[in-house]
Amino acid sequence: MAKTFNFSEAPGHLIRRAQQLAVAIFMEETAGFDATPVQFAILNALMDDPGEDQITLSGRVAFDPATFGSVIGRLEAKGWVKREADPSDKRRKLLWTTPEGEKIALQMKRAVSKTQQRILAPLEENERVQFNQLLAKLVTGHENDGR
Repeated sequence: MAKTFNFSEAPGHLIRRAQQLAVAIFMEETAGFDATPVQFAILNALMDDPGEDQITLSGRVAFDPATFGSVIGRLEAKGWVKREADPSDKRRKLLWTTPEGEKIALQMKRAVSKTQQRILAPLEENERVQFNQLLAKLVTGHENDGR
């Protein structure tokens, strides 16, 4: 048995590297917008479901609820998101995109689409479909386990 672990072929390592590459490509393509992938996901999710509560939204975009509030705070500071207490439960925070936030998210769509194309560029068309299906299966399988 080898003394070392061959991490270069380990799924966890390859997923981490793929994430690093995906974020780097996203940041290149969206450089003029000053937004992170999570911020873009939040804006899009809020455009689909305005008035969503903060905890539910953190689950929808798969982001740690403990640090989610600080991300929302940065979006608020940019004027892209509005946060208000729920009238029926003041502890619960409801969120909306502002007109400026919606405008930015819509402007970013082309750059984000190009990002997705660049991420998958090394793969053949049939491999892209299969890759997305396998990633979705992997994520869904682990989410169903409660992770």
